[in-house]
Formats: sequence, structure tokens, C-alpha cells
Amino acid sequence: MDIKQIIGGQSADAISGKTFERINPYTGNVASRSPASGIEDAKAAVAAAQTAFPAWSTTGPGARRALLNKAADVLASKGGELTELMTAETGATGGWAGFNAHLAANMLREAAAMTTQIQGEIIPSDKPGNLSMAMRQPVGVCLGIAPWNAPIILRVRAIAMALACGNTVILKASEACPGLHVAIGKVFIEAGFPDGVVNVITNAPEDAAVVVEALVSAPEVRRVNFTGSTKVGRIIGELCGRHLKPALLELGGKAPMLVLEDADIDAAVNGAIFGSFINMGQVCMATEKLIVHDSIADEFVAKLSERAAKLPAGDPRGHVVLGSLVTIGAAEKMEEIIADAIAKGASLTAGGKRTGSVVEATVLDHVKPGMRIYDEECFGPVKPIIRVKDEEEAIRIANDMQYGLSGSVYSRDIQRALAVAGRVQSGICHINGPSVADEAQMPFGGVKGSGYGRFGGRAAINEFTDLRWITIEDPHQHYPF
Repeated sequence: MDIKQIIGGQSADAISGKTFERINPYTGNVASRSPASGIEDAKAAVAAAQTAFPAWSTTGPGARRALLNKAADVLASKGGELTELMTAETGATGGWAGFNAHLAANMLREAAAMTTQIQGEIIPSDKPGNLSMAMRQPVGVCLGIAPWNAPIILRVRAIAMALACGNTVILKASEACPGLHVAIGKVFIEAGFPDGVVNVITNAPEDAAVVVEALVSAPEVRRVNFTGSTKVGRIIGELCGRHLKPALLELGGKAPMLVLEDADIDAAVNGAIFGSFINMGQVCMATEKLIVHDSIADEFVAKLSERAAKLPAGDPRGHVVLGSLVTIGAAEKMEEIIADAIAKGASLTAGGKRTGSVVEATVLDHVKPGMRIYDEECFGPVKPIIRVKDEEEAIRIANDMQYGLSGSVYSRDIQRALAVAGRVQSGICHINGPSVADEAQMPFGGVKGSGYGRFGGRAAINEFTDLRWITIEDPHQHYPF
């Protein structure tokens, strides 16, 4: 499939004429051929977004709401097309792609609902006759950089609230799913957004750093949001700091699940299966540390391993739970992590096999510090069991890492679970539920190496507006000189 990017409402090739190919990780065939943009393309996208900003920023909330709701309807109608593209470019299963489309449409509807919630306040002033107000206003051009693992959800999230707040946007598509990200950009064009309000550019992997720097450094770009690895997030955060631009960063994770000795074991296993193996574990919130009290660990491991061993894996176009990982290299990394753990004393209780880019649901028991899987973000279907003697050790191990995005606690004692959740260092924590969850209206983001800032609902209004102090004063007031 040949792709064109979107600049100023028009389909466009790269100015250089160069293209790059994305290979289907499961079949090895070409999934898409997209423009390989450079600095001049980035400048063109910025110019288009800046030109569109004055009119869009003064468009009323009702009109913005109507367009966002229309985009939600258009996106929902294209579920089959987007699923096919997502499977071809990333190896994802149809079920995961369908969920992406569903939640992304909800995100657009939530953003639509927020257009009348961008509010300020009257602040009492010490000056007689002075009306003092705090007002939120759109900031200008917003840059969103979205990844490949939940590509419909995260692509929409990168721009939806920015648009609702009256900003124009540029999406830098992922090199792993450029066709899908451009297809979502076309949703906004079909919905009737004015030219230049939504722009999408694509680039070859080797040009990513140059294109991102050109976009971030452009004076017209006033906000940047990035979802991806902590390593790249640090680079983008530093670049934004150099140009004094706020950044919203949702980065890596290694979500712990704490299973206390009074937990409902079957419920915990159920949550662990979902949280661990959804999208083959390629989710920032995926459960990556199963921390289990030693008194119930044997039963938990046996039941989890039995469930994991039955999860079908194979061709993502078929009826499977585990499809292809995003690259052969990602699948080979799973083999390396498994071999490292076993060599250092872990026990393989389920899975462990790779066929091309497909890796079985894998469980490793008796994982200890010093093994790669203990503190390295796996981002795949290989899960460690870490046994602990008490609650204090469970909390210590949950926090013994650079990440802090999501987590979960299982216990029948809700007050105890709340206290434990309060001590887990993460932006998100669920009690008696899996670490993977998302709703359009919730404040979503992490702490520590998982980034800062919040997507979702009212919280995101703060990220995509400037808070200004405006006064209306008595022109004849007295001054001391």
C-alpha cells in the first residue's frame, strides 16, 4: 500500500521524493510504503498548522464539539479497514485492533464533551473595583508523537484534547505503522476539519531524530506530547527543556501486581492473565512483575501457568490471543530474557517457545534480582513470578525500579489494599483488577521514569492550554506617584 502524508489538508509526498517500507512482521511482505520526510517537510507541516491556528482557536466550542463527534463516528465506521492495516503493520490481533478503535472513538467523544469545560475563575482582588480573572486559552501548534503498540488509541490521544482546546496539531507517525497513522489522520479530513488543523507526517526510522528535532525546535510549536520508551522520552524532554516548551511524557513501565496472602487466588490469576498477555505484553501498563506472597505462591503459579499454556498463539489474522510481536528482533529478545533467567536459577513453568515473530505465553517462577527480567522492561509475553515473605517486601520490590506507570493489588481486605496501593510508586493503581485499564475520562500518566503530565478528561485541559491572568480595572484609579 502506497501512503501519502497529510499537510495543510492535502495528501503529500516527501519533498525529496524518498519513501520507506514497513515490513509485515509475521509474513515478511511489504505492509506499506510511505514518504520519508525530512526537515523541509517538518517545516511545511509547522507552517500549515500555524496558518490554520488563528481561525481554529476562535472557533466556538459547539463547532469544535460537532467536528470531534463527527470524527468519532467516522473512525468507528472504519474499524475493519483500520484493523487490517494495524495487523499488517504491527502484527496485532483483530481483537486488540478492534478495542483500539472502540476506545479511540470514545476518546474523541470525551474530548468533544470537554470543549465547554475549558473554564477559568474570578479571583478576589485587593484593588477596589478590580475584576481579576484566570482564563485558559489555546497555546498554538501542538506536536504529538505516537507509538505503534496501541496505535489507534495513542494516535488519537496525542491530538484529541489539543484540538478540543482550540489548538492545531501535527502528528509524527510511528515508523512501525505509518499507514495506519495516516489513515487515522484522514478520519479528521473526512469529518470536515479545516485544512491545516490536523497534519500527519511520516519518516524513515533513520531520519526520526532529525525530524523530531526540527519539529520541537520550531518556534510555532508550543506543546509536545510523546508516548514511548523512557530512553527516547529523556531525549525529547531534554530537547523541549532546551527550547522552554512544556512536554507531556508517557513513557515505559513495568507494572507490578501484588498478590497478598489473603487474595482471592482465582481472581488474581484471572487479572494476571489479562494484564500480562494482552497484545502479547506490548502495552505500557502490562503486568511485568507478579509479586506473590510465598504462602499462596505454589497455587497461584500452578493456576497461572495452566491458563497461560492454553492461550492460542500464531497467525494474528486468525483466532488467537497472541499474535506476532512487532519485529523478529523483539521475539528474539524474549528468547534471550528467558535464557538469562533460567541460567540464573528461574524455573520455566509455561511456554518458552518462539516461532518466527510469535512467542508463546511464558511464565518464569523464582525470579530474583540480577536477572534481566527482574528490572528490565520486557515488553513481551514473558512474565516473572517473584515470591515474597510479607507485605513490606512486596512493596519494596514493587518500587525497586525506575518505572512508575501502573500497578495493581489483590487482597480481600480493601482497607489494607488501599494502604498498600498508597505506597506503590505509580501514577495508576488498581485494587482487585489488572494493571491494564484505560478510560477516556481518567487522568492517565506516570511518575519516576514513566514520565509526567496527564492525558484524559479535565486533567488534559491543563496540558494543552495556557492559564492567563486578565484584569479589568478602573482607568482612573489612584497611583502612589
